[in-house]
Amino acid sequence: MKKLLLLSLIFYSTAISAQVLRTRAVTLMGSRFDITLVAIDSATAENHVDTVIKEVTRIENLISDWRPFTQVSQVNQNAGIKPIKVDKEVFELTERAIQLSVITNGAFDISFAAMDRIWKFDGTMKKMPTTEAIKKSVEKVGYKNIILDKKNNTIFLKLKGMKIGFGALGEGYAADRCRKIMLEKGIKAGIVNGSGDMNTWGKQPDGSPWNIGITDPKSPDELFAVVPLEHGAVVTSGSYEKFVMFNGKRYAHIINPKTGYPATGLSSVTVFGPSAELANGLSTSIMVLGKTAGLQLIKRYPKMSCILVTDNGNYFCSPNFDITKFLVK
Repeated sequence: MKKLLLLSLIFYSTAISAQVLRTRAVTLMGSRFDITLVAIDSATAENHVDTVIKEVTRIENLISDWRPFTQVSQVNQNAGIKPIKVDKEVFELTERAIQLSVITNGAFDISFAAMDRIWKFDGTMKKMPTTEAIKKSVEKVGYKNIILDKKNNTIFLKLKGMKIGFGALGEGYAADRCRKIMLEKGIKAGIVNGSGDMNTWGKQPDGSPWNIGITDPKSPDELFAVVPLEHGAVVTSGSYEKFVMFNGKRYAHIINPKTGYPATGLSSVTVFGPSAELANGLSTSIMVLGKTAGLQLIKRYPKMSCILVTDNGNYFCSPNFDITKFLVK
């Protein structure tokens, strides 16, 4: 579950700034996308919102694992049968995902898509799955069984029944792509928010930064902190709305793809940095790894920073980020 709130978002137009702000909410990639652009006039803003929607739709038609005609679906349909040639864009996205899998020792794994959904977080689950069921649920998961051929741009899943899926990582990639395209087209400020994978650039028409509110895991209707952003991405992974309790222990809906067991210990991870794609991958990985290993992981990425909130309400930050000046009093 990802939740970020955009604060202080206003429609604004003055003769001095000669800028307008327009926002539109649409459903893309099976999730809500909020697109906000600052432009010289309303028509320009609306036209470029359409451009963003077309770009996200293009990406969805490449990497969706539930639309049967996409390249990723073709890879999944041919698991254990043959390699599938894909566009360079899809190949490189897969390559980056596997690199993150290697670095996290499998805490992140795009082959999670083959995992059996034996954990229920809708209130219907009354007891833990058996050890055998949990072990079986991840039999088809394992990034080491994804074979990439860079020369031929092919992807092969070694085991029948394997699947890859980009999920929210794809939303982060789409947000990154849209920011790049908008800047190339002269849109100097805006936000693309793909279901919590948020990419910002520039400032609001009145010159103020975008204010990003981070939900308090202990009180989901309240804010924990408000962070101003002018150019950067932010993603929060949280378990405070979807979890189960057994024997006094809290099990999050984010599952460790190596073990099949839910993540424990952290209720919220927020990652800041230049890329929403990477921020998403890191936030998910840190939820699985836990506080100590998660803080070690973020050190490998000097341009990224994070805030972790534990299940008991304590917070910790990476050394390059001081949350104290952004806390809501």
